[in-house]
Order: sequence, then C-alpha cells, then structure tokens
Amino acid sequence: MIAAMAQLLDRKRLRTMWDDALLEDGAHNDVTSLVAVSPRQVTAVRLVSREKGTFAGTAVLDVLREAYPTELTVTDRIADGAALAPATLIAELAGSARRLLAIERTLLNFLQRLCGVATATRACVDAVAGTGAEIYDTRKTVPGWRQLDKYAVRCGGGRNHRMGLHDAVLVKDNHLAGIEPTRLRAGVADLVAAAAALAPPPQFIEIEVDNLGEFDEIVAVPGIDVILLDNFTPADMRKAVARRDARGLRGKLQLEASGGLTLARVAETAATGVERIAIGAITHSARTLDLALDLQSS
Repeated sequence: MIAAMAQLLDRKRLRTMWDDALLEDGAHNDVTSLVAVSPRQVTAVRLVSREKGTFAGTAVLDVLREAYPTELTVTDRIADGAALAPATLIAELAGSARRLLAIERTLLNFLQRLCGVATATRACVDAVAGTGAEIYDTRKTVPGWRQLDKYAVRCGGGRNHRMGLHDAVLVKDNHLAGIEPTRLRAGVADLVAAAAALAPPPQFIEIEVDNLGEFDEIVAVPGIDVILLDNFTPADMRKAVARRDARGLRGKLQLEASGGLTLARVAETAATGVERIAIGAITHSARTLDLALDLQSS
C-alpha cells in the first residue's frame, strides 16, 4: 500500500519542487564548495537517523537518481514505513563531493519533514491499534506540499482524507449556514442528491454536525458516506455510534471524529467506536525528525 502511494506521486511536480528548493538555496553557485572542494573530489555519504521514528522518503531518493544519473549513485537501505532507531542506515550516496555538498541541506529538509509527519502519524496509529479506528489526515498541510505530506502519512500507517476540494464532498457548517434549522434534513437531502449527480462522482459524501440534535436529523438522510462529529465529547461520540447502529447503518455509514484531536486524546476517541479519526496535527504540527548525512572523503 505504501509503495503504491509513492508511485501515485506526481513525479514531474516533485522534480520541480526539488529544483525550486535548490534554486532558493543557491545550489547552482555554491561558492563555499567552489573555493574549498576540488571538482574531481568524490565522496561517500551515509544517510542515517539520529533518533527513533518512521521513515518516509524513497520518492525523494528516486529524484536524486533521476536528476544526477552520472554524478551520484544512490542505494536505498530501508523502505518507506520502516522503523528508525538512532544510527539506522537509511541510504548510501557516492559521487561528486561538490554536488553532494550543494544538495545536502535541501535533501535533509525534504526527508526530515517527511519522516516527521510519518513518525507523528505512526504514534497515533499505534495508539489506536486493535480498536478498529483508523487515523486520517486533513487538508492542513504545508502549502505546495499536499502530495508529499499525504504520502508521509501513508508511510506512517495513516489514511488519506480527500486530496483537495475537487475529489470529495464535505459539507461543513458554513455550507449549511443558509438552511433553516427546521429544514436541515430536507436541505441536506437536496445537497446529497446534487452531489450524487456530479460527473465524475465524488469519492465520498461527508456531512459535518456540531451536536447530537443535528446528528439525529442528518443520520436519517440516505446517500451519506460519512458523518463528521465536530468537537464532540467522547460521551456524545458514543451516543452517536449507538444511534447509528440502532438504525442498522453500521458498515454503511462511517463516523469520523475531528476537532483539536492529538496523540493524548486519540486512544479515548477510538474507544468510542468511531471508525475514522481526522487529525490535523500530524501534518500541521509535526516535528521534523533528526537525520544526518555523514560525509567520508575518498
């Protein structure tokens, strides 16, 4: 599954991101290396972790092989999703010392971010193991990094929510603001019918509710795939699960918890019986993982 996600990345866009990052860093004119390193010098490099975590980034290593086929050799030593410990060997690189020094910081910036997201995701996934709940990401990603952030989530064992506004319908409270409370059920039914008629059809139809009263109205509307329980207490989540199940909708309608959820609360949330837990923090607040490039001149 992880390998499939890496293959779904837009490689042309990833290469553009890489080139833009190098341009930003001035890698085309590394004046320090020009004065300190011979153009004929070659170097062997070990990419290693300095702390525990989860690896994500084989797609970035693939970019190096594509971008520098005659200057560098890149040998992967682990796969996406692999557990990292201090001093784990991730990859070995060899070739032009000037090239390696010019791309060192950019490579670490990419990989440390990806591994940080994967590590944060894995911690949440492990915390809900055995409950039946799955961890989902959100659209709270670094601008321009949507595909990479979501790739890292998959490397950490999480699942992707919609990629963007274009591929799934998620009706939130602001979308429902013009509907009178007394017409909520009928209004949502109209929205669901309109969504089902889209071409191509959306991947799923999801409706957000803010309280159990709204839930009771919307759970009666056919054609909804997911109901998002926004900022529900665990007690109210359990009530929503029980009311959904009483209607015979388990396995047909999923419930998703969302709203300020963190690692500290994820186990309690999963215990309520919801199937999906959406956590923005795994991308918007992920701490970068400490990695290093150890250079050895030869």
